[in-house]
Amino acid sequence: MKIHRIVGAVALALSLAACGASQSATGSTQAESADDVIKVGVNPVPHAEILNFVKDNLAPAAGLKLEVVEFTDYVQPNVQLEEGKLTANYFQHRPYLDDFNKSKGTHLTFVAGVHLEPLGLYSKKVTDVSALPGGATVALPNDATNLGRALKLLADNGLITLKDGVGTAATERDVAQNPKNLQFKPLEAAQLPRSLEDVDAAVINGNYAIEAGLKPASEALVLEKTEGNPYVNGLVVPSGHEKDANIVTLGKLLQDQKVKDFIQQKYQGSVIPAQ
Repeated sequence: MKIHRIVGAVALALSLAACGASQSATGSTQAESADDVIKVGVNPVPHAEILNFVKDNLAPAAGLKLEVVEFTDYVQPNVQLEEGKLTANYFQHRPYLDDFNKSKGTHLTFVAGVHLEPLGLYSKKVTDVSALPGGATVALPNDATNLGRALKLLADNGLITLKDGVGTAATERDVAQNPKNLQFKPLEAAQLPRSLEDVDAAVINGNYAIEAGLKPASEALVLEKTEGNPYVNGLVVPSGHEKDANIVTLGKLLQDQKVKDFIQQKYQGSVIPAQ
């Protein structure tokens, strides 16, 4: 009887150990499954729309699980990516990222270009750029890269002249000639569409223009040229994760011909697929 009790106890212990191992393995699988979710920070338009197209139409067949996290600004998607709260983000161009890394001390890397949102000059006061009056107030994005980009747009269309060599690094101090005596009003990029009620014109980033119901391809007084344009928006990850298998796959999906067709059909020239 004693031997039988010992054998039974051992069997019970082994059974419980096996059960515990099974639960542990299940927990591990669940954790790994959670880790496989790619959490991507985006601006609502067009980034979330493009990424949701990938999530619904391409990601399942590729074995990717995407979570789309929307932000309405240009700062938090990078801050939260650096802090590890996101796996990747998709809202910015390389010049903005380079400036952000330099000024904020972040360590983020551009992985794959997806689309271009041409910067445009908009107005509710005039319908032609030549009709801007002397002393007109023009709102501009206040972040360093898009401010220079906006001033270059004005210079390319004859409204101002910039000092030689400043290019897209220009600030208001680099305006060499300003024949209309334009008054510049730098604002956070997200506020620019709302500023149209209070200023004579505003240079607005493509995503915020579309989100506000503007049509860059037809309503902008002047629109940024796409040829040789460095401001392609793309996928960004923490440095060192560029070659992670899921990131490589996501980058390829975002550049898929089906995504390019979706962009062309939905935005009709207001958003342009990267080449």
